[in-house]
Amino acid sequence: MSDDNQLLLAGDIGGTKTALAIFSAEAGPRRPLVRASFPSGDYTSLEAIVQTFLADKNVRMARASIGVAGPVIEGRVQVTNLPWVVDAQSLGQVLGAPVHLLNDLESIALAIPFLEPTDLETLNVGQPELRGPLAVVAPGTGLGEAFLLWDGARYQPHATEGGHTDFGPTNQEQLELLSYLLPRFGHVSYERVCAGIGLPNIYAYLKDSGRFAEPDWLREQLASAHDQTPIIVQAALDNTAPICAETLDMFVSILGSEAGNLAVKVLATGGVYLGGGIPPRILPKLKGPAFMQSFTHKGRFSDLVSRIPVHVILHPEAALLGAACHALEPQQR
Repeated sequence: MSDDNQLLLAGDIGGTKTALAIFSAEAGPRRPLVRASFPSGDYTSLEAIVQTFLADKNVRMARASIGVAGPVIEGRVQVTNLPWVVDAQSLGQVLGAPVHLLNDLESIALAIPFLEPTDLETLNVGQPELRGPLAVVAPGTGLGEAFLLWDGARYQPHATEGGHTDFGPTNQEQLELLSYLLPRFGHVSYERVCAGIGLPNIYAYLKDSGRFAEPDWLREQLASAHDQTPIIVQAALDNTAPICAETLDMFVSILGSEAGNLAVKVLATGGVYLGGGIPPRILPKLKGPAFMQSFTHKGRFSDLVSRIPVHVILHPEAALLGAACHALEPQQR
């Protein structure tokens, strides 16, 4: 490896998995020297994962930038979908180097200026405004949202917790979905219907509505699954179960609507980027008419929204790339 003084740790911590990698200034943010992925739920803390990752490596980090799924407040994060509290000071003591915590959507946002054309799939070419605001909507285990603003020299990312805002139905079926979920959760956020943890909620609504039969083979698979979402998505894409196809269709429409909501709120004339683990897996559905119809269905602002570019981030580790970019250029942040 390179001189230890030039080694940097970057991480992407999500509810399902934790990715860690070592980078050097010489190799840059797109070429990790070593990386590993860990099932987050198998560990009691991020410190435990970092210690495992570094146990067989005789290296010393200069600093670390870690993206975490949750709001960062004074260097601490209560991870949204894990029973962890990540503390920059505590982690820095384990690592022996200063640690900067980022919201995971801030990490993805940091990566956007560094993405290459092959890292993107365009859903709407639009008419991008030079240096206009950018928006990021990322359905993975949860639903993350962020935006970027040009400061005169570069794009600066701003994290939000927009995925936890109130779900706003746009048609009768979505109203019935909301009515079904309200007694179960009390508060129904977009994350409850527009993320990996939300797909089974849509599925349950459709099943309990009596409009769709649940095949025996599907019932058995779902009953034994730790995570039902991949099963529902694959059955929808393979068109082997109408209930799954309808689940994914509703998901895509809701995602389009919420992506359009964020585009309007930050006036994202530079473009909207769909990140997270789900969009690349459902590209055939996103390329269909439903997503853009929902995205642009904004009343008097429909024409403006139709001119906003929309891209799917295909880079499999955009959040890790963004964290690495942050670690490599701390003096410019």
